[in-house]
Amino acid sequence: MKQKNTAFAVRSSAQEIDKRAKFLETYNSSPIGAAELYSQLSLYLPRQELSRTLALADLYRRHLVETNGVLMEFGTCYRRTAALLTNLRSIFELFNFTRRLIVFDTFGGLRGTTEKDGTHDLAQNGAYTSGQGYEQHLTDVLTYHESEAPISYLRKFEIVKGDASESIRANLTAHPETIIATAYFDFDIYTPTKSCLEAIRPRLTRKSILAFDQLNCPEYPGETRAPAEVFGLGKCALERSPLSP
Repeated sequence: MKQKNTAFAVRSSAQEIDKRAKFLETYNSSPIGAAELYSQLSLYLPRQELSRTLALADLYRRHLVETNGVLMEFGTCYRRTAALLTNLRSIFELFNFTRRLIVFDTFGGLRGTTEKDGTHDLAQNGAYTSGQGYEQHLTDVLTYHESEAPISYLRKFEIVKGDASESIRANLTAHPETIIATAYFDFDIYTPTKSCLEAIRPRLTRKSILAFDQLNCPEYPGETRAPAEVFGLGKCALERSPLSP
């Protein structure tokens, strides 16, 4: 099982890792038929993942519903955040057809690591690759989620493959109307995080939300360095969800 939440994984004991491996066997041997299993996933959802889902839902409900603009996601390997944002949009904003989701990723793992990213073994180029052709799988998943929502005939997501440090600027040039309501950063590393923050800054409003997965995380110091240099931490209103570490 690939553990994307690395800060959580490296702080787990051998006993905890073994316990989770055994529970994975329980999941893989589920007596629930394949046709029904996908609708029963909450039976197997770990507390940590449920906590993360609730935190994102809380952020959306409290901050984004009344904030104009698009949703952007930078990185995240398998893009479960993109799927969550798609469904949260359908729950909280049934008819907001201008609330587009744009996902940026190399689909080939981390790219552009430097000495500012520390020495953690997963803060290296190539880490977190999602595998060959994964962008098509993601397209299929997001298309299905949108099909279950109102105004499903309008495609409200875009997947941008490549180095986001370059593609974000091209995307904003092609869409001069873009206002950014939230940008969710999960690059983990310094260079692409800083470059994209600099690119999107002119499209942010006073109510825009920047979300980071590894802020204040010693395993990935580059993700904190980037906003500190672009904005200055003393000029930011920093908030942590009580639902997630």
